[in-house]
This record gives sequence, C-alpha cells and structure tokens, in this order.
Amino acid sequence: MDKVVKTRRGGPRTFDRDQAIDIAMRLFWRHGYEGVSLNDLTAAIGVAPPSLYAAFGSKAGLYREALDRYFGLRGPVWDIRTATTLQETIETLLHKAIDAVTDPAGERGCMISSGLIQCGPDHADLARETAERRNTMREMIAETLGRWLDQENAVSLARYLVAVLQGLSVQAYDGASRQELRQVSDEVIAGVQARGFS
Repeated sequence: MDKVVKTRRGGPRTFDRDQAIDIAMRLFWRHGYEGVSLNDLTAAIGVAPPSLYAAFGSKAGLYREALDRYFGLRGPVWDIRTATTLQETIETLLHKAIDAVTDPAGERGCMISSGLIQCGPDHADLARETAERRNTMREMIAETLGRWLDQENAVSLARYLVAVLQGLSVQAYDGASRQELRQVSDEVIAGVQARGFS
C-alpha cells in the first residue's frame, strides 16, 4: 500500500513500499549488505532516513525484507520439483542456476548463495539468518533428491550441489560467462553420473 511521507524539503511524496524493497534488493544483491549505506538506500528510493526507518525499522529490517523478496522469486530450486528423473533434477538445478546468475536483466551472482559470507560482528545475526536461508535451500534440494536416493546420499549430494551453486554464483559475479559456467556444470553432471547416482 502506498503512503504519503514528508521529504526533507517538506513536499509530500508517494512512498511505494514494494518498489522500495525491490530497489533495496537490487542494491544489496549487487553490493552486499555492508557495501550499501543508508545514504545509498535513501537516495535510490527517494526518501529521507526517518521515512525509511518508519517503514522498515532499520537498514537490517529492509535487508531482511529484501531477502524475503529475493527468496520468493521463482528460482532453480523451485524448478527441480517438476523433474521426473534424478539426472533431470541435477541438470535443471545447475542450468537454471546458471541462467539466473548470468541473466542480464538481474544482477550477477546470487544474493543468498554469496550474501553476508563475511561481515563485521555487528551484523552476525543477519549473517546467521542468511546462512539459515542457504540451509533451507540445501534441505529443499535434499528433499527433492530423496525421491531417488536414500537420505544419506540425498543429503550428501545436496551439500555438494549447493557448494557448486555457491561457486557458480561467485564466478558469475566475477564475470564468468554463461558458456563458461555451463562447462563447469557439464563436469559436475559427468561426475555425478560416474558415481552411479543418475
């Protein structure tokens, strides 16, 4: 819902909360939590700091909502639920992830895979929450793999695939092309096949 807030100049502005979250998500995705200042956020969103605090409580509160928004995007983990074989599941996960982290319409990399890996002690709670989201992602993958594998192998393979996803995210952020990342995924798929999983 839109609400009217006062800017520092005293003129009323329409503050679109959803749009603010989208803008913040893109900034945090591109620069990380500590790479985005309060001034960056207020300038990009077009509101004064008191308005941002009134809407989100704090920069951390806005980051949490941006993470919620990002996590709710239909990503590769959701796409694997319709796969009909183990091999299709792994290929879909890796290929869709590569498409996502190299999509020119988005930002490079993955906000969750590489978010708040390192941070100052003041942001340890946020780092734990981001790690919990990575754990949730891994559990979702393991649950899907469990359609074809026993629990131990499903959990082990899910952990391996999440490590690959994190590596793909970092390489995409560093400028690797979709084709280069597909070469990585081809190697991963071949390795999984060699272990007799598919």
